[in-house]
Amino acid sequence: MAEYGSISETENVPRDFRTTHWSVVLNAAGSTEQARSALEKLCRNYWHPLYAFVRRRGHAEHQAQDLTQEFFARFLAANSLESVVPERGRFRTFLLAALKNFLANEWRDANRQKRGGGKEFISLDEFTEEEGRNREPSQAAEPDAVFDRRWAEAVVATALSRLGKEMESDGIQQRFNALKVFLQGDGGGFSYAEAAQRVGLSEPATKTAIFRMRRRYGELIREEIAQTVDSAEEVEAEIQHLVAVLAG
Repeated sequence: MAEYGSISETENVPRDFRTTHWSVVLNAAGSTEQARSALEKLCRNYWHPLYAFVRRRGHAEHQAQDLTQEFFARFLAANSLESVVPERGRFRTFLLAALKNFLANEWRDANRQKRGGGKEFISLDEFTEEEGRNREPSQAAEPDAVFDRRWAEAVVATALSRLGKEMESDGIQQRFNALKVFLQGDGGGFSYAEAAQRVGLSEPATKTAIFRMRRRYGELIREEIAQTVDSAEEVEAEIQHLVAVLAG
């Protein structure tokens, strides 16, 4: 998939995984404040992918929201990681397995108070009507495929947001806004010459700016993925999976 080629071309593979979110959680078995904070950061990025999975399993919109909230409330409150060992691997697969187990047993607790005793893991105010429509899963897709697609979209969206904030901090937010269409495609129909006029640069300088943005974008995607695995070797496999999912 050409538009994501920069991810694989990036050579800045993280060498030290001791400070990534998933490794912090694993090494501390979820028992420290640092580990809990790392786990919560990871989980927030997975709310929408897991919600989409629950929806594709046949649950109505509001029921799926309640179930997803309840899952995270219980997951975070139940010391779910005390028995986890580093060999558990990717956080993505671990969390989806935990959700499947929760859904299989949820009928036993159908009459209990929902959303973890009234505590919301993520405010549904963040889940706008428009966003909800955009994230409705395809009726033709299997639940696991829906989850993987939403996971991949969440990773690249987070990386794109980080890139935008970096460029804003550097005082070139306008450049980001004008050129970001070149990060995941062919420029949305805009030529390099048109893009150059937008940003006030020469065409060669614009091409260089796009190249640098793509390279940094790839680095940020790699960093996001690195936070959810426990070894450098797993990063490449996850990147290839992400590219395949987005190409599908």
